[in-house]
This record gives sequence, C-alpha cells and structure tokens, in this order.
Amino acid sequence: MNERRKLSWEGEEADERAARRAADELRELRARRQGEAITLGNEFAEIRVTKVETRNGSRLLIESPKSGQWVALCPLELESLTWQNTATFSAMIGNPFGPLVTTEDT
Repeated sequence: MNERRKLSWEGEEADERAARRAADELRELRARRQGEAITLGNEFAEIRVTKVETRNGSRLLIESPKSGQWVALCPLELESLTWQNTATFSAMIGNPFGPLVTTEDT
C-alpha cells in the first residue's frame, strides 16, 4: 500500500501565516505605486524600485524579481544607507538573505 503522507515541520502554520501577511502587504504596497518602476541590474543582481505612498508617508519599495525578496524603506532608513561604509555592505553581501543584527524573542 502506497500511502501518501504530507510532510510538515514545527512552525509550519506560523510560517504560512507570515507568508500570507507578507504577500498581502506587498500587494497593498504595489496598489499604492506612484509613477513608473525603475529597474537596475548587472551580472550579479537585478532590482526594481518604486515609490509608494502609505498612511505613514512615502516609501521606496525595492524588489528582487529573481529571489522574490522585497523591502519598503522610509526616508530615514534610506538616508541611513549614506552613513555606512563599504565594510557594512560587504558584510551584508557576505551573508545573503540573513540579517546583520539578529533579534531575540523576549
């Protein structure tokens, strides 16, 4: 008898809820686009940048079409990029898809 089992893992439901929330948030942000998207790319990466309006003001929506990753940054978060040196960006690139600083549950 070839009985099929569904694979699952601890935290699967929480992951699914988080993925749904993120997809809903991205859909909402895309609905609030202002102007045309700008696509930048080279041999290593491609990103799409769009200005979006939220109830808390303007944000820059940065999406990676290849990985599906995205982030919406406010003006202060964008300005903070100018405060960094090349070592910060090298550390970010050296740890793809992971945060530089981890938060611990309290």
